[in-house]
Amino acid sequence: MTRRSRAREVALQLLFQRDLNKRIDRTTLERFVHDRLRDETLVFFCLGLYDGVIAQQSDIDRRLSEAAENWRLVRMAAVDRNVLRLGAYELLHTPETPPSVAIDEAITLARRYGSADSSAFVNGILDRLRQPPPSPA
Repeated sequence: MTRRSRAREVALQLLFQRDLNKRIDRTTLERFVHDRLRDETLVFFCLGLYDGVIAQQSDIDRRLSEAAENWRLVRMAAVDRNVLRLGAYELLHTPETPPSVAIDEAITLARRYGSADSSAFVNGILDRLRQPPPSPA
């Protein structure tokens, strides 16, 4: 696992935790990250991902809902939902991350933390999200 992959993994843990408990304070969150990464560059990257997802969450959730045909976000497994949010954030809002890397990293996280079908589910939705919207006829 690369160092940035580890930072993404910790960002996923933060997002999962926030999904279940929105009242966690920033000091506890930052201590959690520092204890796991111990490298300021990775801490900055991880918190940037987390803060970016939170700042863009309504747009990300809307776009994921559109891409996830026949699936409501609230009905998805919490791990899948947060892997998708993280992958969508990198895909849509971090131009320095190539789209293929954003999707591959999300698939890896889904495979590691989700169910047997999570990686294919995440791949399908993020791939749809990456495609340009169809032009009106």
